[in-house]
Amino acid sequence: MRTWEKNVRTVVPYTPGEQPKFVDVIKLNTNENPYPPSPKVKECLEKMNTEAFRLYPEPACDTLVDALAETYHMDRDEIFVGVGSDDVLAMCFLTFFNSGKPVFFPDITYSFYDVWADVFRIPYECQPLDKDFRIVKEDYYRENGGVVFPNPNAPTGILMELSEIEDIIRHNQDVVVIIDEAYVDFGGKSALELVHKYDNVLVVQTFSKSRSMAGMRIGYAFGSKVLIKYLNDVKYSFNSYTMNRPALELGKAALADPAYFEECCGKIIATRERVKKELSRLGFSFGDSMANFLFVTHERISARELFEALKIKKIFVRYFNKPRIDNYLRITIGTDEEMDQLLAFLKKYIQEN
Repeated sequence: MRTWEKNVRTVVPYTPGEQPKFVDVIKLNTNENPYPPSPKVKECLEKMNTEAFRLYPEPACDTLVDALAETYHMDRDEIFVGVGSDDVLAMCFLTFFNSGKPVFFPDITYSFYDVWADVFRIPYECQPLDKDFRIVKEDYYRENGGVVFPNPNAPTGILMELSEIEDIIRHNQDVVVIIDEAYVDFGGKSALELVHKYDNVLVVQTFSKSRSMAGMRIGYAFGSKVLIKYLNDVKYSFNSYTMNRPALELGKAALADPAYFEECCGKIIATRERVKKELSRLGFSFGDSMANFLFVTHERISARELFEALKIKKIFVRYFNKPRIDNYLRITIGTDEEMDQLLAFLKKYIQEN
């Protein structure tokens, strides 16, 4: 090893879902929304003043923050925005998890958590989900350096009731507790009300899933004014201009169309519930997902075999070669037409094998 390499901060990176380069695929592997953003987003884009791109964007992201404050009935000083919820969560790790004590999160969860912990040199402990892939709240009663978990969880889709979340918070009032709500709009109840009840709680959400804007990278967090101030202090020390002008303006436009937002979420929920019944008939089992995906295992055919067979047919789902979940597939909910093609292939393949 060369001398300078001894001082490199090495980390095993996060592995994102595959982004196929060819067309005519059914892409059900990265939990993107199958429907386009609100027509108001397209209208805003067509009217955008591109001459203004020569200027830096708003460092405080006022355009988007004000729109979020109005939509969620929050004070603007209780809102932090970033380049997708990944950026927001990374800033949270960097800002709040510095006690030297291990941060707690589930053993089966969003696989970026341990990556951020490693890159920022934060100790952590993974708390095992139970046999039904549910968080065991009592495991979070012990002393720790912070708590973070998604609700609904990923990749399982399992939703934790608000009363259980509050129980975890009550047992962890000396550390910051982060609830990652990337999928909450597909059937869950947000923990937003707890932000005003506890000054150590952050609720993180994103435009990537329910608002069909994964390509724009817009994330945000709600928290007490003290927490948000600390986050902004770190942000301005890291990158003063995190959000570009199109993201700020298009994010505001998306928030201005609540009817379209509710319609899209409703369609995905309806498709999800229909597909649950069809997959059950085909011999699959799964938890009661409240996200825009299903986490399934078949009674007879391995997940890896199904994953590879689907990929040959240009149907992309997500396979995790990890302990406890290496016989499961995560299937994003697509349009009804896409899901029908998936189901037709699975039915035929299972019958023939």
